[in-house]
Amino acid sequence: MKTRIGLALISVAVLSGCAATVNLATPEASTQAKQFARPAAGKAGLYVFRDSSFGHALKKDVWVNGRCLGESAPRTFFFTEVAGNTRHKIETASEFSPNALEVPVQSGRNYFVRQYIKLGVFVGGANLELVPEDQGKTAIAGLELAQPGTCALATPSTPAAK
Repeated sequence: MKTRIGLALISVAVLSGCAATVNLATPEASTQAKQFARPAAGKAGLYVFRDSSFGHALKKDVWVNGRCLGESAPRTFFFTEVAGNTRHKIETASEFSPNALEVPVQSGRNYFVRQYIKLGVFVGGANLELVPEDQGKTAIAGLELAQPGTCALATPSTPAAK
């Protein structure tokens, strides 16, 4: 019984410990992304954000269609434009394998995907959910734009390239 309690306390300490950090975009770029402008012709806007206070010590990769969007940290978001009128696969690193979400998008609209940390066996896992536009805008208003392009893994399903 004491072992279980000890393991639970260690897990909570790891998941709520020192905050992970990533490189942030400029404040101007963050402010511009928070304008939620209409995407370019033939494109859809994709916001992927992490607003949870759980798992502050963890960074988690995010990929769109197999390409690295970046490594998320608490209270950050990414913005990218993707081809409109098609489906896109958003993936996040998790404890044992990536979790994926297929999002069908229409040109001219913005879409909001929330990344959240969940309790795992050894470390926190991550998952994704599509949220309504008003919920996404409200959450992103208090977050910072992360600089894209750096992931710990080479692809969602291969070992780290570092």
